[in-house]
Amino acid sequence: MDEVRQENPTSTGKVEMNAEEYAKLIKKYKKTKKYMKSNLFAVKTMDGTEQYVSQLLKEADEAEGN
Repeated sequence: MDEVRQENPTSTGKVEMNAEEYAKLIKKYKKTKKYMKSNLFAVKTMDGTEQYVSQLLKEADEAEGN
């Protein structure tokens, strides 16, 4: 995974990205958000078998810690 660092993290910046890649990313984001709102996600979270979103959150925490 490529990482981008800013000198001033409070400022916003622009990222150049291929339109097709952007569309795929948005589609994946929307599906993930829909899954997180579902009853299946709630049940899997309660019984401890949910892995998809918890893995994404773990990766985000690791990236933020670096």
